[in-house]
Amino acid sequence: MCREEAAELSSLRPQLDAFGVPLYAVVKENIGMEIKNFKPYFNGEIFLDEKRGFYGPRERRMGLSGFLRAGVWRSGWRAFQNGYWGNVWGEGFVLGGVYVIGPRHQGVLLEHREMEFGDKVKASDVIQAVKRIQTEFLPLRLR
Repeated sequence: MCREEAAELSSLRPQLDAFGVPLYAVVKENIGMEIKNFKPYFNGEIFLDEKRGFYGPRERRMGLSGFLRAGVWRSGWRAFQNGYWGNVWGEGFVLGGVYVIGPRHQGVLLEHREMEFGDKVKASDVIQAVKRIQTEFLPLRLR
């Protein structure tokens, strides 16, 4: 399901580029060719955080009981219907998130923490947060 969200965020790349905002992914592991297989879905730079420092002092997890949630099954079915397959390698219980972070003092402008597997951020929320990045930090051609 993260491949589905990666593809949707990548579709925003032209708008992000117009605002001078880069698109990054942080992944927790690279088993086999996992990152290489993820790249077709994500049009940005991918960082490997093997020490999981970006995931915070306490990782947010969803255990096996998460598979009993109707929302997880709906998200899985939606991803499958849209042609997105995940992988079954590695540790898949850590919940992810999407952040829009402004320069310097602006800090976090959008924080979307996945509440269950497949809980995606709204693309419109990402764009609204990007628009709030203060223009004095944008390149002159974009002001």
